[in-house]
Amino acid sequence: MIIEDYYGRLDGADPLSGLDLVAPDVEFLIAIPGQDVRGSGRADLEAYVAGRPAVGRRHHVHRRAVDGDLEMVHGIVTEADGRGTGSFTATALVTDGLVSRYQAFFRPDFGMFALPEGS
Repeated sequence: MIIEDYYGRLDGADPLSGLDLVAPDVEFLIAIPGQDVRGSGRADLEAYVAGRPAVGRRHHVHRRAVDGDLEMVHGIVTEADGRGTGSFTATALVTDGLVSRYQAFFRPDFGMFALPEGS
């Protein structure tokens, strides 16, 4: 799944390598508490990814689904200490092997799975 690979790269040593998986004209919405980040084009998504604080967060996908050209994942986000900070759901429309439209929702206060308390 491309969207799952995207999150793996986003959490890896080179987060910007995830941009290799999105179309040059990608349209996106990232809904986080108190803010919706919208953009069009790889440069807009790069600006968002590059502007995120380096806190050691990881996306752990617990469920995934594919229906034709639509990919969906749901999981939790943890910080470097293992503490869960919230849940995310992301959907990607894949065109010619690249993410052409992407929307993600992050909520610290509700999810399908219990969050770990960390170490």
